[in-house]
Amino acid sequence: MKILILGSGGREFSIARAILNENESHELFFQPGNGATTTLGMNLNIKDYNDLANYAKENSIELTIVGPEGPLVDGVVDIFKSHGLVIFGPSKEAAQLEGSKVYMKNFLAKYNIPTARYIETDSIEDAFKFTNTLNAPIVVKADGLCGGKGVIIAQSHDEAKVAISEMLSGKSFGDAGLKVIIEEFLDGYELSMFAVCDGQDYILLPAAQDHKKLLDGDKGPNTGGMGAYAPTPLVDEKLYQKVRERIIRPTLDGMKNENAPFEGVLFIGIMVVNGEPITLEFNVRFGDPECEILMPLMTSSVSDMFYKAATKRLGEIKVEFSSQFAVGVVMASENYPYKNSIPAEIIVDEVHHEEIEKYTHISYAGVSMEDEKLYADGGRVLVCVGLGDSIKEARDRAYMRCGQVHFAGKKLRTDIAYQALL
Repeated sequence: MKILILGSGGREFSIARAILNENESHELFFQPGNGATTTLGMNLNIKDYNDLANYAKENSIELTIVGPEGPLVDGVVDIFKSHGLVIFGPSKEAAQLEGSKVYMKNFLAKYNIPTARYIETDSIEDAFKFTNTLNAPIVVKADGLCGGKGVIIAQSHDEAKVAISEMLSGKSFGDAGLKVIIEEFLDGYELSMFAVCDGQDYILLPAAQDHKKLLDGDKGPNTGGMGAYAPTPLVDEKLYQKVRERIIRPTLDGMKNENAPFEGVLFIGIMVVNGEPITLEFNVRFGDPECEILMPLMTSSVSDMFYKAATKRLGEIKVEFSSQFAVGVVMASENYPYKNSIPAEIIVDEVHHEEIEKYTHISYAGVSMEDEKLYADGGRVLVCVGLGDSIKEARDRAYMRCGQVHFAGKKLRTDIAYQALL
């Protein structure tokens, strides 16, 4: 099968790697890809979506998988479908569940899906007034896309008001922050859950936990994610069932009611409070680095799951997962997430240890290739993934792999999966 993958990160690398592991005869294309995806397929440089759709038609691409949120919110799925192409991802209208936090929160309220008490506004007076009714900490969110960084957890009312002022003035996140959501802080533990949807049916994947903060002990600024593990022992079948009944089913039914059936990955950020799942947010694509740990756990066909979801036939298949655990540790560049870093050559030691060879791998993200040398370009550079029969074994293996990777200024957390190992 010829498959086109949109995106350039570790998420897209991991999807491609899983597809090739199931069948090496698949032919892969990436737009734009990164310096390491050239080892898996062909990188394209076609930025216009109509031109890209024409390329897909002319080259008999049978399936397109969209990785990041940007193209989805921009309507790439609608464009490809207008060309008669099979593409996995939500329509532009359905992608508003991530593209606009205001749309998402109002949707949750309309369909009685559990979520935190909130206000959405572009009025600084109304925002401050509502803030005064809440106890600190207070959550302040920019409405639009901010690359996973548009959420501030303010530790005081004054801090919340500064965050609100900077968003509404455009100082913090530009146009993405000109409307804000202020909501109560929920005290519990956070989960990432992913449902692969075809508009009617869905498949719920094993629950994961990611680590947003830059530094050990969940200190420092928020990032796009510094590591993750799955499945988490903090979820039992009872909690999965509550998520299915209270969040996923009403969301799919509600989106159909809104004439925007949801097809693609519904990423549900959940806070579990006293055993009850509360929806923090929706995203409309796989999380990164969660995708990097979920893909290697799939034992059934990855490409078939995406194809059946994109053709509204999920009910025909059974998706199966390994009984193992996966842990992913992100290696980031020296100045992440504050500013760009100088490109640094990546040296990966030759693997002589059978355990590392068999149970670990690297998913590449922010890298470029020059003269057959791989360079860390900045941001999150790569993810070292370990598999094991326990979370500890998977974690230990992931860090063994980390020890084989070298580049100037590399930055990583040393406590990924600590919640499950306390």
